[in-house]
Amino acid sequence: QGRVVMSLFDAMNIAASSLTAQTAKINTVAQNLANAETVASSPEETYTAQTPLFRAVLEGQIDPNDASQMGVMVEGLVEVGGPANQEFNPDHPLADDDGYIYKPDINPATEMADLMQASRSFQNSIEAINTAKQLALRTLTLGR
Repeated sequence: QGRVVMSLFDAMNIAASSLTAQTAKINTVAQNLANAETVASSPEETYTAQTPLFRAVLEGQIDPNDASQMGVMVEGLVEVGGPANQEFNPDHPLADDDGYIYKPDINPATEMADLMQASRSFQNSIEAINTAKQLALRTLTLGR
């Protein structure tokens, strides 16, 4: 079985796949935060928090001669969190027949922690790309 030989460009591609994955995470956190205080008339209509499902693509799962396929893939979005929070508010225009409204089970503090983690991972991927770029540029100047 062949071994994957990675170039600096492959390292950049892997880091770029991480940027794409973390962008998906940042976008879903923003969507969750934007909908954290939305109100619905029933538990079924209530917004449900989402998060992207990541999958690492590793050596052995790809063509041994093509390291550019390695990295992180976003497989899709999954719903997370518990059932909708029920609140008695008979004066609300969206209250059901029993006087209840429903809000998503979203903890803004948890979402902000997820946002900080995704932001740090995004920064780390940028640093990896910059390092690979600097190494490639230094390699080009070795023959001078």
